[in-house]
Amino acid sequence: MDELSDDDDDEPERYQLVVDAARAGERVDAVAAALIAGLSRAAVQRLIDDGHVTIGGQPVKKPNQRLRAGDTIDVVVPPPVAVELLPEAIPLVVVYEDADLIAIDKPAGLVVHPAAGHPSGTLVNALLHHCTDLGGIGGELRPGIVHRLDRDTTGVMVAAKSERAHAALVAAFADKTTILREYLAIAAPPPPATSGTLTTLYNRHPVDRKRFSSKVATGRPAITHWTIEERLRDDAAALVRLRLATGRTHQIRVHASDHGWPLLGDVMYGRAPKPLVPLAKQLGRQALHAAVLAFAHPVTGAPLRFESQLPADMLAVLEALR
Repeated sequence: MDELSDDDDDEPERYQLVVDAARAGERVDAVAAALIAGLSRAAVQRLIDDGHVTIGGQPVKKPNQRLRAGDTIDVVVPPPVAVELLPEAIPLVVVYEDADLIAIDKPAGLVVHPAAGHPSGTLVNALLHHCTDLGGIGGELRPGIVHRLDRDTTGVMVAAKSERAHAALVAAFADKTTILREYLAIAAPPPPATSGTLTTLYNRHPVDRKRFSSKVATGRPAITHWTIEERLRDDAAALVRLRLATGRTHQIRVHASDHGWPLLGDVMYGRAPKPLVPLAKQLGRQALHAAVLAFAHPVTGAPLRFESQLPADMLAVLEALR
């Protein structure tokens, strides 16, 4: 999740591919691996062995089965199986901690919890090492986790250290009116106005099920408020502050891209303007940072507000754009 997310990751991923004339005669495993992001040919072969790949409703028996134009391939990727979680001595930048919760400043590249392809080296593994009594809080696979940030999104996030804090924080994030969540992003090109609100339906992308879209006929509501903080390089880009009123997976990235101002460096949802490609490559990730997180303490009710300064990689890009 970029953003704080309510989505359920425990459902299988489903893909449907229609073979065109250019792919006719190719192997089913090669085509599925080429067209489904994140799946290797070996992974597709395992799915075939387990009966999760069909053509025209019939299970594929061999990965080297040749395709014909017009064939419909259905691929089901089951959710990851829970693995044993082990504490790992991964450094954390702790901005606040008490008996009930911990707030950290997450760096780029740190996955929040174990998932397919990331069985270890996650924030959960780090928290289990740092907070020795965290195990089982809120669930065995994601102990303490009440919201998430995408792997390459930086900034402040909070985890629960007690069951009472976990229950209260989950309810607060679900309520969406009692928590302030502000992000800073670099958009290229910039939004068309100084500020605004994006209110859309939101759902998985109809073709690429690993992506999301706000251009859908059905789905849940998604609301993002935004304001331009600074215009950059003759209006080729802008530093934008965004406030979430809902917390859908990838919400900021999708809303920005679907409305014509994708985040710099976001290879999943956008493409950098040609003059800014070198800066996007230098950044190597989406230019998105969780800058502010504020809420009432889940046990004492005291107001808490955590802020995170822009990381060095985004600051370097900003300086280059000024």
